[in-house]
Amino acid sequence: KNGLRSFAELECLGALLPNERTALRRTEASRNAYHEMESDNFLTESKSAAETAPVTPPTQLLREHGLPVTAQRLAVLRAVAGRPHATADEIAVDVRGEIGTISRQAVYNTVGLLAEKGLIRRIQPAGSPARYEDRTGDNHHHLVCRSCGITVDVDCAVGHTPCLTAVADFGFHIDEAEVVYWGTCPGCRTNPKP
Repeated sequence: KNGLRSFAELECLGALLPNERTALRRTEASRNAYHEMESDNFLTESKSAAETAPVTPPTQLLREHGLPVTAQRLAVLRAVAGRPHATADEIAVDVRGEIGTISRQAVYNTVGLLAEKGLIRRIQPAGSPARYEDRTGDNHHHLVCRSCGITVDVDCAVGHTPCLTAVADFGFHIDEAEVVYWGTCPGCRTNPKP
């Protein structure tokens, strides 16, 4: 594990707000499924050069972007890195597990600021709350399971990127395309919900 406390541990410690409990029961199952698929080499195919490149320390990242280094910002960056595609509420639980008390609003403010500065990326697939990841600076896409909601990265086509070439660009300089693929993950195909 990445040092983050589980839902059960946080619930026992009384570290969860009442409105977080329902969402986190679902996300705990999704996170476990993600790690099972990762260990079964399901996700190793999608590892890109960006994911295997050397990682800049979070304190250096904050300073390079003109942000003061705080325990909250560092904990949020670690939570986003430890749980790709997490919601702000999921990030809040992980941050509380690391540094103790932090308000939900402080987490929302921090992920907003970090996304604005380009340190993390905000994505929002249809019908889903905003999710955050630390894979930035490339043009990758996402694959979302219709059943459990797990989200994984999918690299854009190598070489010519047709998704950045619109039939009509209306004078825009297109630098990013947001593509979301939808399907059913291996875990949900193996164990379909009734």
